[in-house]
Amino acid sequence: MTSFFRILFLIIGTMPCWAYGFQTSYTISGTVKDKKGEALPGANVLLSGYQIGAVANNEGKYLISNLKPGNYVVLVQMMGYLPASVNVTLNDNPIVTVIVLTENTRQLKEVVIRPDPNRSQYLQVFRDSFIGTSPNAEETEIINPSVIRFDYDAERRILQASADEFIILENKVLGYRIKYLLKYFEKDDRLNLIRYYGNPSFEDLAKSDSKARKFKEKRDEAYFGSSQHFLTALFNNTSKKEGFSIYKMERIRNPNRLPDSVLDNRIKFYSQLATRGIRVVSHGEDSLKYFSQMKLSPDTIENLTMREVSTDTLVKKEVNNLRWMNYRDKLYVIYSGEKQSIAYSWQTSYKVSRPPHLKDEQVSIIHQPKNPVAFYQYGVAFEPGALLFEGYWGYEKVADMVPVDYRP
Repeated sequence: MTSFFRILFLIIGTMPCWAYGFQTSYTISGTVKDKKGEALPGANVLLSGYQIGAVANNEGKYLISNLKPGNYVVLVQMMGYLPASVNVTLNDNPIVTVIVLTENTRQLKEVVIRPDPNRSQYLQVFRDSFIGTSPNAEETEIINPSVIRFDYDAERRILQASADEFIILENKVLGYRIKYLLKYFEKDDRLNLIRYYGNPSFEDLAKSDSKARKFKEKRDEAYFGSSQHFLTALFNNTSKKEGFSIYKMERIRNPNRLPDSVLDNRIKFYSQLATRGIRVVSHGEDSLKYFSQMKLSPDTIENLTMREVSTDTLVKKEVNNLRWMNYRDKLYVIYSGEKQSIAYSWQTSYKVSRPPHLKDEQVSIIHQPKNPVAFYQYGVAFEPGALLFEGYWGYEKVADMVPVDYRP
């Protein structure tokens, strides 16, 4: 298998605002204050993952209504203050919150920052790893890159990014302005691993009727075949009907590698011959070199079993509006509803091995670092970092993201 980048895609982490299929609607309300207890009128209150929000009135009070029961992340933005996020659960009663903001001292006072000659390089790496390299990413701009700080550990080859403010993005293909509260970002070059998560909120860019139709077409395209679409279909037990086929990648003994005991004996034998000036050739090359290289090869390899996984055995019943997925090794997911993009076919970092019979279907691999994984009806895992993606879903990033409640 070629080298790859894996991405912890929150699926993209803590983005969810989960709501369920009840008819009764509820409200989240409250007051936004500073640490002195003074109200903060004009504070912008958003729901993570949605296009829903409110503005605090002159008393610092806000109200978001017509919500269904579920878990939500409330985001608050106010000039001169650090962003805040609060997790709330709506059950049978409305929620009233008091959200206290902390002054952003970096924003309020002049901060002297020494120029970093590598900053432009770090910013490009962050952009490719966070926004992506897809056609949608090419038309997505970071409006306020100055709020992003970087820390690079040269010894460990790890780039980390952080921000005290929302990162503002404009996606001119999907027609969204995204405010992203970054919680974590790390790119590990030694492990070829990208991990990030946070809280995005969405609002529509201004659009004409013709642009609205184009946005709708591109949003549908972004949703279909995505990890969000897959987990939603898995929750509803409609994954096969919606174009997903699920297989397992299992680790098996490497058939091209001899046991360690045999290799050790052969390496010892040919080493003794080499000290006497005797060179033996096998398999077209020096025997000592041949078996020494075999010793370095892995004991096991990944094997794709072309026997479809039954969702009845993969997904456990619903508990507290969650479903649970538990499996060993990895899942190999093929989506036949759309072809992979031409841009993806040019990539090398994200490609995964494919059976010969597959042509242009989208292929993704799901790693499950911890068992089991809980996920919601809207296609996002309960715990940030619960799933790692390889292949097409590793390639798709923030520029290919739609709100959690988006449905074509």
